[in-house]
Amino acid sequence: MKPASHSVTDTSAALGAAAAEELAAQVAGSVLLPGDEGYDEERSGFELSVEHRPALVVVATGAADVIAAVRFARARGLGIAVQATGHGKSSAATDVLISTRRMTGVRVDPRARTARIEAGVRWEQVIHEAAAHGLAPLSGSAPFVGAVSYLLGGGLGLLSRKYGFAGDHVVSLDLVTADGRFLQVSAEEHPDLFWGVRGSRGNLGIVTSVEVGLFPVTQVYGGGLFFDAGSTRAVLNTYLQWAPRMPEDMASSVFLAAYPDAEGVPGPLRGRFVTHIRLAWLGDPEEGERRFAELRAAGTVVMDTVDTLPYTRAGIIHNDPPAPVSSHSKTVMFGQLDEIAVDEILRLAGPGTDALFGVELRHLGGALARPPRHPSAVGHFPEAVFNAYVGSLVDPDTLAAVDAAQQEFVDSMRPWTTPGVCLNFLAGHNTSRETTRSAYTPEDYARLQALKSQYDPGNVFRFNPNIPPLPA
Repeated sequence: MKPASHSVTDTSAALGAAAAEELAAQVAGSVLLPGDEGYDEERSGFELSVEHRPALVVVATGAADVIAAVRFARARGLGIAVQATGHGKSSAATDVLISTRRMTGVRVDPRARTARIEAGVRWEQVIHEAAAHGLAPLSGSAPFVGAVSYLLGGGLGLLSRKYGFAGDHVVSLDLVTADGRFLQVSAEEHPDLFWGVRGSRGNLGIVTSVEVGLFPVTQVYGGGLFFDAGSTRAVLNTYLQWAPRMPEDMASSVFLAAYPDAEGVPGPLRGRFVTHIRLAWLGDPEEGERRFAELRAAGTVVMDTVDTLPYTRAGIIHNDPPAPVSSHSKTVMFGQLDEIAVDEILRLAGPGTDALFGVELRHLGGALARPPRHPSAVGHFPEAVFNAYVGSLVDPDTLAAVDAAQQEFVDSMRPWTTPGVCLNFLAGHNTSRETTRSAYTPEDYARLQALKSQYDPGNVFRFNPNIPPLPA
């Protein structure tokens, strides 16, 4: 059954103050209608290219609030969106938005090497708590991203070549289903949901807390090597041959982009095209430096931030911008890239091209290519060598041109493209059902659709990279 389409005006009018007051009496948090103080703050999020305009916002403080909000929405035939930080916003919420940003509990069990994380927690909180016990989570490159959504999309971070996708190390989770049930899910309890929730990014229910594994990592040797424009071809060729030879203790990526001549950009990079190699080595720093030497010799380094870093400072390796942005992106996976591939990359995104986007190639392999102990819906594509992210900052006037330029890059690189995309790299306008389907094997997608039909036949959870239920 196709869900009804509502405009925010129609839905708000249908709800009204009386309905909001009815729900407010059932929750410990607040219930906000358009125009209420705090409404705009709660609906906003990191990704500004998608603007939520829900008829009602529930500011949840715990699982009981989430249950009440889901039952309220279900009784009225409304769709539900969930947001903590808003990094992965995909489609604009028009009905009910549950804001989980105040659900911030973290509890570390150092003996079990696990952390119990509530729905609104950011990785930086988990990193801080785990570090006190000599442990670290499999967090992403940006520590200010929401941990739970990241886990549900797979989770590809600095430690993933050593330990695998973060979502594959979920031990258990608490889930509110579309009919308002609260389920404790693990490999032993509701194993079908344990498989599907990990990797389907909110399509099967709302995760209110999750228990996830931690690892004995206290520091990395890494940072960034920034090369000048004249070194781009040599550095890119060197990196693409170097990365696949590295052991699993090495995580790396290369980013090609022109930096603006703007305040806040480091002086050596301001107004320049730069090839930025990001490095994180888990072994002995001296051995790491020996392995980095081949890269350093490939070109002229204009800035070098490589150092021994406590894991609490590992976010500076990628140094992702913490402020909200309006972005547009595409993502694909590549096999081994040869010199002809480098020619194409430089033709479309190299120095002097005035490209409307930057390109990151993130090295995969290692534990990412091996089956996990408990299989999940996270897309494992062992033939992929690099994950490519093509990203731009946009406004409405530039969106069409940026999209066309990004698509030209993706089309030109098809000879080197392998199946699959990484779900956590989908956001904004890049979350069509066709693109979402490509994050899974055909068999896994069919299994997810069957689970969706069982647990959310009305597609209540549809403001996401959506997996629709099977036709009735």
